[in-house]
Amino acid sequence: MSNFVVTLIRFGVTYGLASLMGFWVLVGSVILVCRKGPRWFFSKKVRETRPACMQDSNLGSHGFLRAQDVRLHYVAAGSCSKPLMLFLHGFPECWYSWRHQLKEFKKDYRVVALDMRGYGESEVVRGVQNYEMKKLVGDVKEVIAALGYSSCVLVAHDWGGAVAWTFAMDYPDLVDKLICMNIPHPHRFVKHISSSWKQMIKSWYMLYFQLPALPEYLMSSGDYSTIKNAFHGKKMGLRNRENMTDDDIEAFKFAISQPGCLTAAVNYYRAAVRYPSKLRHDPQVTSPTLLVWGDEDGAFDNDVLVGHDKFVKDFTLKKVRGASHWVQQDAPEEVNEIMREFLG
Repeated sequence: MSNFVVTLIRFGVTYGLASLMGFWVLVGSVILVCRKGPRWFFSKKVRETRPACMQDSNLGSHGFLRAQDVRLHYVAAGSCSKPLMLFLHGFPECWYSWRHQLKEFKKDYRVVALDMRGYGESEVVRGVQNYEMKKLVGDVKEVIAALGYSSCVLVAHDWGGAVAWTFAMDYPDLVDKLICMNIPHPHRFVKHISSSWKQMIKSWYMLYFQLPALPEYLMSSGDYSTIKNAFHGKKMGLRNRENMTDDDIEAFKFAISQPGCLTAAVNYYRAAVRYPSKLRHDPQVTSPTLLVWGDEDGAFDNDVLVGHDKFVKDFTLKKVRGASHWVQQDAPEEVNEIMREFLG
């Protein structure tokens, strides 16, 4: 069978399933309009200035740097004479998801929490191809150098974790230690989702996000109500809701509502399907690695954890009982303690 035919079949299956999922999301949206009214559904607040919680000087100072073809925003604290601890956030978040860790580790590290490309106050680059993995990995490499370091402790969650795993494989000399949270090794995830219906169902949104425009439009409805549902909802929400206040949610709404940011965030998923990374012959991570896992994750099946020691030379797994996908925000004290123990 020719490559053209394979591509055509893959395209048809992908967008056929995406359209089916889009139909059901539309049905749900119509039900919401009937329940809450058109005024609620079409409401959208303009957010031009950072909320007060994002201006907290205890979290650090705001800065910008240039990496490849994009201007990136970050928040940094701690002495520049200390080792670098670089934080990468997930979807649909921003640098602020690391607020608890910035406060905790700034005494011992130069802590830097990045707004990844297209998120928050970082520059939005047009085009799905600008969000493929090699671009995201390249950003991390240039950020480390731009900050004046030759390596770092790399800490990441969700999509940031997918980038961090890949970065540690590509540039092992730049990663002193790797800490990932609720994101499996990419090879382990690919093998797991190809054989687990449970994981396929949990990952339905990855196909839905392949549709043009519709995901962004519906996610922004009800003044970005999807953001609040992600953190406070029954399926995905934090178990310790007091750790995600209305002010915190407003911070994430501010980040995702900046012009073009929502499309950029969804483009991470579009690029992953359109420009998939090739599976490696040797997917080993040689840096000492800690995987922190909230075991009430609504996005990942816990069975995906099996077999990680095959991909990591020096591997530590720590489960946080009862914590959600947003583990570093759901149980910050426990996560910080686990990190300190691992870092020695």
